[in-house]
Amino acid sequence: MVRKHTVAYVTEPEPTPQHSRTGVITIFRISHREIRVKERKEHGMSTAGNTSSAIAPGAMRKFQKVNEILEKYEFDATNLIAILQAIQSEYRYLPREILTFVGTALDRSPSEIFGVATFYSQFSLEPKGKYEIKICDGTACHVRGSIPVLQAIRQKLKLKSGELTTSDMRFSVETVSCLGACGLSPVVMINDIVYPQMTPEKIVKVINKINRLEDDQ
Repeated sequence: MVRKHTVAYVTEPEPTPQHSRTGVITIFRISHREIRVKERKEHGMSTAGNTSSAIAPGAMRKFQKVNEILEKYEFDATNLIAILQAIQSEYRYLPREILTFVGTALDRSPSEIFGVATFYSQFSLEPKGKYEIKICDGTACHVRGSIPVLQAIRQKLKLKSGELTTSDMRFSVETVSCLGACGLSPVVMINDIVYPQMTPEKIVKVINKINRLEDDQ
């Protein structure tokens, strides 16, 4: 459990509050390391967080949505995974300049933030489409024809060799080692929907349906 202390940046026997023009700066102690997380106004009013002194006002405006996410998680570095998940949900990937911004806001080095973002397969540093198509190429799916399904998808979306995302940012395509539905192979997952026992013809129909829905909006 994270313990909250109001302390100053001095090694005094007893911690004392550090005041600023807008209120008391709150410090979180995490594994004996003090991290400045948020500057609070008096009477519980909302503030822009601890980034104001470390980041230029122009960057604050540019990354307003990111700052709102950071505020939601109280600029607490122990919530880094949840913060990155929320950012990826907003942008559909993790832009490098935003990761640098997050590192500054959380008082963490860019290498630490990038390390987490590249370690977990759920995160992407490259733009992804609105519809993320994942084709299982595990043993069961491969034996039952996942590669022809993948080829049909790439041909339908007119993806050239090495391309993973359509130019209109509608679709992204990737293969995964397992989707946990071997009994339904070959399996394709589009966002959170699982499509079992796919064939090239079936997956083309699914893509056509998605395109019609998008075009009608």
